[in-house]
Amino acid sequence: MSVQPLHPVLIIGSGASGLALALQLAEHHKVTVLAKEQVGEGATFYAQGGVSAVLDARDSLASHISDTLQAGAGLCIPETVRFVIEGGPAAIEWLSGIGVPFARRRGAAQRAAAYHLHHEGGHSHRRVAHVADQTGMAIENTLEQLARAHPRITLLENQVAIDLLLGRAPGGRRRRVLGAYVLDNDSGRVRTHRARCVVLATGGAGKVYLYTSNPDVATGDGIAMAWRAGCRIANMEFVQFHPTCLYHPRQKNFLITEALRGEGGKLLLPDGTRFMKRLDARAELAPRDVVARAIDHEMKRKGLECVYLDASHLPARRLQREFPNIHRRCLECGLDISRVRIPVVPAAHYICGGVRVDRNGRAGPLGLYAIGETAYTGLHGANRIASNSLLECLVYAHACCRDILRRLPAWDAPGRLPAWDESRVTDSDEEVVVRHNWHELRRCMWDYVGIVRSDKRLRRAANRLRMLRREIHEYYGHFKVDRNLIELRNLVLVAELIVRSARGRRESRGLHYNLDCPRPAAAVSPTVLHNHRPSSLVQGA
Repeated sequence: MSVQPLHPVLIIGSGASGLALALQLAEHHKVTVLAKEQVGEGATFYAQGGVSAVLDARDSLASHISDTLQAGAGLCIPETVRFVIEGGPAAIEWLSGIGVPFARRRGAAQRAAAYHLHHEGGHSHRRVAHVADQTGMAIENTLEQLARAHPRITLLENQVAIDLLLGRAPGGRRRRVLGAYVLDNDSGRVRTHRARCVVLATGGAGKVYLYTSNPDVATGDGIAMAWRAGCRIANMEFVQFHPTCLYHPRQKNFLITEALRGEGGKLLLPDGTRFMKRLDARAELAPRDVVARAIDHEMKRKGLECVYLDASHLPARRLQREFPNIHRRCLECGLDISRVRIPVVPAAHYICGGVRVDRNGRAGPLGLYAIGETAYTGLHGANRIASNSLLECLVYAHACCRDILRRLPAWDAPGRLPAWDESRVTDSDEEVVVRHNWHELRRCMWDYVGIVRSDKRLRRAANRLRMLRREIHEYYGHFKVDRNLIELRNLVLVAELIVRSARGRRESRGLHYNLDCPRPAAAVSPTVLHNHRPSSLVQGA
């Protein structure tokens, strides 16, 4: 009989939200964190910009709230926006207190007003606390170091979550989470992990697109698992494309942070002409949807492979001091950014939608939570303003912790659960099918569901994705699972949710632009999808 580990709290995902929650919960309970690869390999690690918060006397909470609502184009939930932004200063102080070395103003005392703050697109003030241009790396490394040293935290690496297990709460009226099926990628065995509480912190789904800034682990696992478990999913049509990803064959998925534009970088056509001022009064500091759509328009209008970001007019020492990682990585490609322009293109970057949660991160079934990019909280609306995502991770990790501590004592440990059944499957002899479908799925999404959409493109995408899902489902039912197959199964589901949401929005707003419905509608509401037929893997639902 196989061992079924029992965890008081099982956190699936090891980015900023998952590790921040683990560290806080571990003061009271044992916590297990599952990482798909090595701990730290996720979007947090690669985040360059920083964490937005009101940390300067010339700034205000009202201003940050207003900027967020404006960027969200009428689809933010105002109460959520206020909740998150009011928690910003405390989140920065918590990170600083555990050792994140935020940049400080030269000669300033160690007080909140002493933070060196960047100015990024959509913000009306400098309010982005940063660690040069490697903020995510600094945050992730700090959290990981503390988590590895904590006696109540267990970190399990190379663990690929497959599906949630749910049953009935006492009384039989509500469903509750019981645990998850997880593939141990080292041994190739699927294990049943029992848990009194499960938190989905798996990040986003950028790998659904052919070109993305996201690392390879961003395959929408938490969103897909939650959907199969009967959770509501919201606003999946709003996919943010970062305007400036380095266009160079030697570098994969490397972003050029928005802060470089905030410090004076200009976007240029190959002939040196600026184009953003002609399209938006905020020029290079317009919100990301505006800048990405402008670049996409210019590239298509002129048949360009890229545009250029020029920071060569800024002092070389300043560039090296404030953007050391970008300076170094570009030099590796033969680009001295103090002398030459940087070739850039837009790339899929962030999913503003996700698992619909409440103020505490609760996702529906008792004991199930979702935080970070996996969740839809209502903060971002139709477009995420720069550097609000790490802020959301931290504020919701704190809120989730408080709620779990209140409720966990009432949740009994689940008994023995059904083991993973491999009696009817064999080893794959058609791996080429998985590889082909991976590429076709991502190419389909890039061509038909990208920065600019149309009814015809979306219809084509829906038809092709339906066929792909059937092929993948058949393959999944006949062969033993591996990481590639699990991720492909999740990606095709996430892709269908994006397309279904996009087809249902008969307007253009924020990150969703449809050529056949180019204007915003008078009445607006979030797109909410509900799976009324949960997967057979959801026990007792």
